[in-house]
Amino acid sequence: MADKYLMYINGKFVSSSSKETYNVVNPANEQTIAKAPLGNRQDVKYAVESAKKAFERWQYTTPAERATYLLKLADLVEQNLPRLARLESMNTGKTIKYARDSDFPFIIDNLRFFAGASRTLEGKPAAEYADYHAANNEHKPLGMSFLRREPIGVVGSIVPWNYPLYIAIWKIAPALAAGNAMVIKPASYTPLTLIEFAKLTEKAGIPKGVFNVVTGPGDTVGREIAENSGVDMITMTGNTETGKRIMQYASNNLKKVQLELGGKAPLIVLSDANLDAAAKGAVAGAFWNTGQDCTAVTRVYVPEKLHDRFARMVVNEAKKIKIGNPLSESTDMGPLISSKQREQVEMYVDSGKKQGAKIILGGKRPNMKKGFYLEPTIFTNVKQHHRICQEEIFGPVLSISKYKKTDEAIEKSNDTIYGLAASVWGRDINSCMDISRKLKFGTVWINEHGVLVSEMPHGGYKQSGFGKDLSMYSLEEHTRIKHVYIDSTNLARKPWHYAVYGKQ
Repeated sequence: MADKYLMYINGKFVSSSSKETYNVVNPANEQTIAKAPLGNRQDVKYAVESAKKAFERWQYTTPAERATYLLKLADLVEQNLPRLARLESMNTGKTIKYARDSDFPFIIDNLRFFAGASRTLEGKPAAEYADYHAANNEHKPLGMSFLRREPIGVVGSIVPWNYPLYIAIWKIAPALAAGNAMVIKPASYTPLTLIEFAKLTEKAGIPKGVFNVVTGPGDTVGREIAENSGVDMITMTGNTETGKRIMQYASNNLKKVQLELGGKAPLIVLSDANLDAAAKGAVAGAFWNTGQDCTAVTRVYVPEKLHDRFARMVVNEAKKIKIGNPLSESTDMGPLISSKQREQVEMYVDSGKKQGAKIILGGKRPNMKKGFYLEPTIFTNVKQHHRICQEEIFGPVLSISKYKKTDEAIEKSNDTIYGLAASVWGRDINSCMDISRKLKFGTVWINEHGVLVSEMPHGGYKQSGFGKDLSMYSLEEHTRIKHVYIDSTNLARKPWHYAVYGKQ
């Protein structure tokens, strides 16, 4: 029997106002594992009003108090890690190894990072002003300015299905650390661990209304969050087309917008690279999380003279990937999130073949009775104009292309609408550094692909979005700056503009 989950609004677990629910499916076996509330606009409005009321008090909590709450949350996630990781694996289809050993340790670290970061936000003196009297060569002090960083208010967040709790924490931790209240929407496919996290916020003692979770479809719940004039900031991770719609909706009250969107990450192999390391990096980067990652390696550019050898190495490495039950410790790659997503990826595979690219591995469904599985797929003979080279596929598909000169590889890497992440592989660090400056991506790794740390920002250029997750930059994203001026002369005097404009 499927478990029944509830939304979390104003400190209570509630059904949707319509009482409707929908099925949450395990993509590895296609079985319904839970029923979640089918939220609507009314539910969002209730959550926003609750968050607005809670913010009136929460904004005045001290950084030390907010840090204590986040540290409690980190401890609670750590205590519940095996259970939460298993649920994440079942809900997303990602392997238990990946959820347990990668996602959740980072979630815990991120909560602890922002707990500490909350106590480092500071204003700064901006300027000191004086009135100069030329007759007696004196400077008479007039006053000074300083800057305050203040919470924005109610932050609305929309998170994707590929890293349901992992990316949710990227939004939650800095928002709460800065003193904001939240209304957050999980992806409809994957609401379960975020609802479980809401239970932990209750245990941690976070005041009611500060943190709210509303489940349901993007075209109603997501749209209402973006449009609602009670929401002061919207943060979203998702595809670029959805991001564009969110910007339009958010223009209703000119709320602040932070978007982390699609990617088409290139991996450039230089002629002096360690080919074995680069091949392993390409395979890991392309097929982790079944390729459902906006920073996943999707394009490899390799010198013409090394192309055939490198392609064989990549194929041999990819053949080692074991597809199967994500809960098995021996499984390396699970299913795609849904039948719809698998069909979308297969459409791109067919497109590649029709445009003349050559499949050298995979491209088919494995022989499994249930689940939305697809084999790791590798193309060669990929041209720059091919759809598989230009568009985000979001599945286990990798393209390998040749180049003659390094400038050509850089030009081709930059030749997409995306600019989220890229990597360069070579022994000459000066060459790698020079290329990193020329690549138009928010993150460039050298001899690595995919490493993220709480201390460093993550976000894209071009149509990969704007604003930053992670790091102090994210914490600052969740504040607004106020200028305060203090007059240091006789307080009874008339303001300066009276003298300037001759007002009496």
